[in-house]
Amino acid sequence: MKAQVKPRINLEGRTPLETVIPLATPFVVFVDPASSCNFKCTFCPTGHRDMIAETGRFQGVMKLDVFKKVIDDLGAFESPIKVLRMYKDGEPFLNKRLADMVAYAKRAKYIEYIDTTTNGTFLTPDRLGPVLEAGIDKINISVDGMDAEGYARFTGFKFDFDTFVENVRWLYANKGACEIVIKIPGELITEAQRQQFFDTFGDHCDRIFVENFAPCWPDFDIEKHTGVKISKGIYQQDVGDTDTCPYIFYGYSVNADGLVSSCFLDWGRKLVIGDVRQQSMKDIWTSDLMNALRLQHLEGRRRQNGVCGNCGQLSHCLPDNIDAYRPQLLAKFKTLVPINPAVVAPGGENPKFSIEAAE
Repeated sequence: MKAQVKPRINLEGRTPLETVIPLATPFVVFVDPASSCNFKCTFCPTGHRDMIAETGRFQGVMKLDVFKKVIDDLGAFESPIKVLRMYKDGEPFLNKRLADMVAYAKRAKYIEYIDTTTNGTFLTPDRLGPVLEAGIDKINISVDGMDAEGYARFTGFKFDFDTFVENVRWLYANKGACEIVIKIPGELITEAQRQQFFDTFGDHCDRIFVENFAPCWPDFDIEKHTGVKISKGIYQQDVGDTDTCPYIFYGYSVNADGLVSSCFLDWGRKLVIGDVRQQSMKDIWTSDLMNALRLQHLEGRRRQNGVCGNCGQLSHCLPDNIDAYRPQLLAKFKTLVPINPAVVAPGGENPKFSIEAAE
């Protein structure tokens, strides 16, 4: 097998966050090309159409002019963005301008690396070719079963598995410098299918891994929706206890309609901190709302937040742990960052950036 058995997350060479917080320039920016998905996965909030409808969340693709505004805004930061992560809630390839977006971001010269994650439905040569030519650096492929029956059961989608395998092989043969990563949730397959997974894809990707379900999305009970009891972390590690969210200190997320969330797991739009159509990315990064949330976490009040309080991402997904450094980081943060005591950290519906205002 050619591929390394290795998680999609890069665990080597990570910058110790305690040495750089507060960051003038984010390390990672999520931009969602599409908030909708053609799958109805039981283990993902976006797959539950009724739940999404209740949030009032925009369902559709990001307009190219909004994307260009985001990229242009990133040029105002003092240093390049390390990673532009072109996915969040939906299936990126539903946006037919995805290749144009990647090409525009690459030409900007102040983004070091671009990746995306896909369910593989649209991995045809005619859709993949332009994205590869545009210069994308990594494509993560989520496999959700090892046959059409498995896909139908877990995703509610009639999936041509054999054609999908052919397309993955074409992608790997034509990927150029792009890294191909393939992963599958172990809960979706039998023990025999685990070996089938490695046999089918192991010679046609750079990394491959069997993950676990993780209760990462706020206000979404994955055990209830799937019937699966979760006892291990997403990368098969023991479940840990991280109290201070590291993600809000090095990244944020632009939703498909232009609303900006402090968290890439904000499927319900309860952690909205701005609107890129009305503000700059730099202003949102340093905004009172974003800093109020950071302060809440540094003061040890994360569990008081209605959204962040029970975050499974911090216990099940190997986040950077800055808990031990919180006192000195808090002192440094208060010294270097202007704090508006009148601003309450987002953790529920925020009237200033309501869903209605985005439509």
